[in-house]
Amino acid sequence: MQLKLKPTEEDKDKKKPGRLNPSRIRDHLANERTYLAWMRTGIALLGFGVVIVRLRAFQVPLIPRPGTGWKLGLVFSLVGLITVWLSTAHYFAVRRDIEEDTYEPTDRWVLLFSLAVMILGAGVIYFVFTTSLDPSSQLIPE
Repeated sequence: MQLKLKPTEEDKDKKKPGRLNPSRIRDHLANERTYLAWMRTGIALLGFGVVIVRLRAFQVPLIPRPGTGWKLGLVFSLVGLITVWLSTAHYFAVRRDIEEDTYEPTDRWVLLFSLAVMILGAGVIYFVFTTSLDPSSQLIPE
């Protein structure tokens, strides 16, 4: 049976430089999971936008005008694309900060995305309550 000795000064000097954070690997994996969650959210927003735009294709158009549903779908798709772009930029910024051991969480992205989702949700609620359920109705908002 061997006893482990305390690390000497030589052992301490053999450690790789720049590896100050002992939980660095765990932090990188958590950053990657967060990035993938943001990507799923962006893809879901893109898909929801496409569904909103294409929903009219499943019904026989009784009115020649396209209405306003395509605008809401376009906004969802744009927010989805922006989410993918911002999440990628944020992933690499956090990755750099973890490597430099200078990471500090920020609240601005959470606030920005929460505001965007609230505005989109308000748009969906407005669209649902202002669009007529009767397909023969001429009251489609412009």
